[in-house]
Amino acid sequence: MHENLTDLHLLRELEPVVEKLLNRHLRMRKDWNPHDYIPWSDGKNFYALGGQDWDPEQSKLSEVAQTAMVQNLLTEDNLPSYHREIAMNMSMDGAWGQWVNRWTAEENRHGIALRDYLVVTRAVDPVELEELRVEQMTRGFSPGQNQQGDLFAESLFDSVIYVTFQELATRVSHRNTGKACSEPVADQLLQRISADENLHMIFYRDVSEAGLDIAPDQAMHSLHRILRNFKMPGYTVPEFRRKAVVIAVGGVYDPRIHLDDVVMPVLKKWRIFEREDFTGEAARMRDDLGVLVEELEAACEKFETAKQKRLEREAKMAEKKAGKVLASSAS
Repeated sequence: MHENLTDLHLLRELEPVVEKLLNRHLRMRKDWNPHDYIPWSDGKNFYALGGQDWDPEQSKLSEVAQTAMVQNLLTEDNLPSYHREIAMNMSMDGAWGQWVNRWTAEENRHGIALRDYLVVTRAVDPVELEELRVEQMTRGFSPGQNQQGDLFAESLFDSVIYVTFQELATRVSHRNTGKACSEPVADQLLQRISADENLHMIFYRDVSEAGLDIAPDQAMHSLHRILRNFKMPGYTVPEFRRKAVVIAVGGVYDPRIHLDDVVMPVLKKWRIFEREDFTGEAARMRDDLGVLVEELEAACEKFETAKQKRLEREAKMAEKKAGKVLASSAS
C-alpha cells in the first residue's frame, strides 16, 4: 500500500511540473478581447434611458440555444467561488499562485463576453438574467459535494482531478452551444471561449497525470470519488434539472457526450485501465470505474430511448397545433 502524502508535500512535489506547464500555457494561449466579439451596432437603450425594455419576440435564438447560453453564463458567473476553492487547495504561493491568478483572469473574460452578447442582442430577458446571477452567486459552489449534498474531505487531488473533467465538459458545452445558436457571431465567440477552456483542461489534466505518478493510490481515491459523484458546476442554477433536459435533448450536452467526449478521453490519456501501480482499495476502485463506465453506457441507451419518445410527442403536438391553426384560418 502506498503512503498517503499531505497536500503540502504534494504541492512541493508538483511545483516544478506546475511551473513547466504554466510556461507552456503562456506560450500557447492567445489573448483576445471580449468587445471584439459583440455586435454593438445591434444594441439599443432600455426603458430607463428612454428606450424599449426586452420583449420575447426580440430574441433570435431557439429555446435550446437560449437555455444553453444562460446556463453557460451562470456557470461562468460563479468564478469567485471557483477561485476561492482552487486557491484554498492549490496555494497562492510560487508557480501555483501564478497559475491560479492567470486562470482566474482568463476565465473572467468568458462571463463578460457572454453577458454582453446576450444583452446587446436581446437574446434573453436581462432582468431575469440579473436575478439568476445574484441567486447563483449567493448559492456558491463546492466540487466536494456528493449527490446527497454531503461534503467530503477536499484535497489537492480532488481539485485538480475535478477541474480536469469540468473544464473539458465546459469546453464541449460551449462549443456545442455555439453550433446550436445558428448565428455566426455567437459561434465565433463560443469557439474562442472553448479554446480557452481546452488549454485550461490540458493544464489540469497534465498536473493530475503527474500526481498519479507520484501517489497513484491516493490519486485513485480522488478520481473514484469525483467520477462517482460528478456534477457540473452549474448544478446550483435554479431549475437546473429542467434546463439540463432541454440542453440534453437539444444535443448540447447529454449522457453520450459526457461519456464519449469527457470521461473516456481523460481516462484513456491517464491509462487508468492499463496501469499496474494501484494497490489494495485503490485497485478495487479502479475496477469499479470499469463498472461505472458500463453504467454510464446503459444510461446513454436509456436516455436515447427517452429522447426519441419525447421528440415524437413534441412532433405530434406541433402537428396538432398546426392543424388547429389551418382550421381556424380556413373558417
